Order: sequence, then C-alpha cells, then structure tokens
Amino acid sequence: MGRTLLGIYLNDHVVVVTACAELARRLARAEAEWAGNGKLDRLAEEMAEDRDALVEMMRTLGEAARPAGQWAGRLLEKAGRLKLNGRLLSRSPLSRVVELEGLRLGVEGKVATWRTLRARATADSRLDADRLDELIANARSQATRLERLRARAVAELFGEESIPAA
Repeated sequence: MGRTLLGIYLNDHVVVVTACAELARRLARAEAEWAGNGKLDRLAEEMAEDRDALVEMMRTLGEAARPAGQWAGRLLEKAGRLKLNGRLLSRSPLSRVVELEGLRLGVEGKVATWRTLRARATADSRLDADRLDELIANARSQATRLERLRARAVAELFGEESIPAA
C-alpha cells in the first residue's frame, strides 16, 4: 500500500482537526452573541489554520493527505449534531457545554500531534521545530480559552456550585 504508520497517524488527526474546525465554525455562528468579542470566530479561524498547517507538514514529510480524511471530519462533526440534548427543534443550552467540551478534547489531541511531530523534528530536518513550538503554544492557548468558556457555560447551565475550585 505504500502508506507509513506516520502517514496513517497524521491522516487520522486530519479527520479530528477537520471535525474541530467545522464544529468551531458552527459554534461561532450559533453562540457568537453569548461568547462575545468574536472569541469563537477567532478560535474557528485558528482551528482551520491548524488543519492547513497539518496538511502542509504532511506534504513536507511526503505523506499523502487522503481527501477522504477531511470529508470524514466534516461528516463526524455533522453526526455529532444528532446527540440527544433535551430538545428536538431548537438549540439546547446543553449543546453549548457539550460542544465546548468536544472542542477542548480535540485541541488536546492536536497538542499531542504537535508534540509528536516536535519530537520527530529533533531527527528530521524537514520539520520546523520553531513552528511546532508555536503551534503547541497556540493550541495550549486555545485550550485555556475553551476551558474558560466551558466553565462559564457550565456555571450558567448548572449553577456556580457545579464548578470545582481549582
């Protein structure tokens, strides 16, 4: 088949990063007023840029990106809309919490991907270690911002007492 384990790994992560970019875009449309200041729009843009960065790194490594991976990511995001959330025809406040949590999980996976590539960069000069350090820092920032939004959504939905003290 000619596919390497690294190529398979990266293509699997393209699916997740694409699903997160799509979810972030939809969440930005649905919750822009709630989040305010274009916060979700910026996150959606950053996640789309991260997907592009991953695909570009794959090219640099000579690993073919499967077009089906991006389609699978889009389908995964759409399938996630089918979750039961207590409402049939309108958006549930629970959707906001679950979607923010899903994005947070996706960002943690993205950090792991960047860290894997960063470790490989020590032996593979095709990878830009400084760029990977930047992507890791950006993803950590995304996780922090998502956690703030998630905590706020949980407090609004379930009450302040549902947020454990740090």
